[in-house]
Amino acid sequence: MISNEQILEFRKLLESSERPLFFFDDDPDGLCAFLLLKRFAGKGRGVVVKSTPILNTQFLHKVREIRPDRIFVLDKPGIEQDFVDEAGVQVVWLDHHPPSNVNGVHYFNPLLDKTNDNSPTSYWAYRISEGSLWVAMAGCVADWFVPDFASEFSKQYPDLLPRVGEPGFMLFDTGIGKLARIISSLLKGATTDVYRCISALEKIREPEEILEEKTPAGKYLMKYHKKINKVYDKLLQKALKEPADDSFIVFTYPMTKISLSGELANELLYRLPGNFIIIGRVKKDSVAFSIRSASHIIPPLLKEALEGLDGYGGGHEHACGGSVSLRDFPVMAGRLRKLAGHKD
Repeated sequence: MISNEQILEFRKLLESSERPLFFFDDDPDGLCAFLLLKRFAGKGRGVVVKSTPILNTQFLHKVREIRPDRIFVLDKPGIEQDFVDEAGVQVVWLDHHPPSNVNGVHYFNPLLDKTNDNSPTSYWAYRISEGSLWVAMAGCVADWFVPDFASEFSKQYPDLLPRVGEPGFMLFDTGIGKLARIISSLLKGATTDVYRCISALEKIREPEEILEEKTPAGKYLMKYHKKINKVYDKLLQKALKEPADDSFIVFTYPMTKISLSGELANELLYRLPGNFIIIGRVKKDSVAFSIRSASHIIPPLLKEALEGLDGYGGGHEHACGGSVSLRDFPVMAGRLRKLAGHKD
């Protein structure tokens, strides 16, 4: 866990920053953490880190452009040492992925103290900011996490969460889950569109503004979501019809302008329980993949499956992602089948 003393330390670092720059992951957990912390600070700029799990030197141009006095990195599993060395300002890192060793950063991660604490970044951003409960709840639910304030949220927003249940139910069968999925869709598409959506989302104060399209910003966000969701629904229907071979599902789809692999993998995990799921987005010569399994600890299996192959991957115990060459994708999938205890 992150201690109360550490929460106060992070809060002071944020309060004392005049020009904070936030780099955050391109998922609802990262975005909701940013929304909470920026609103608490009342200032700062945000940069969504797309297409790479590591904050690397290709983002230094944003540091030079914005000239922050402190950098806050949210929900990224890794930071390149050269980025920290060349940034020229203090880097504060709030994350919940397996710990990394990077010199010269102020590092806040619940796994440093408790190895089985998988509380997401938006959870800790809420503890730090004491901000909007619904923003925090959306970030947590999207990350398959039931926070200790879920009952409080259910009392305040019974229409969005009639009862506290397991993560899949909350994500796919409740109003707060719908909101979390809407927020996820806002991060899809061209970078300019994503930033327009984030700007609109910063204007939202209550969830019904989006869900009931009560404000111009809410209408804009719902319209964008519906456009993305059309593409998603077509892929989901195809994936749900994919035959499960010994409770092992591999579904691939051709490259589109938006990546939906993680979202598809999550919903299949819920809709088709008991399956080991691999979703792949096929590019020209590589496959970006997402893997889910409720009954397997995936990272060590994935590490072994990728041995000697042209690819990389990692993530949480039951949810991983990565990329592998097109020619090696069937090899990786075959190895995972065996490692997970499925038949040939």
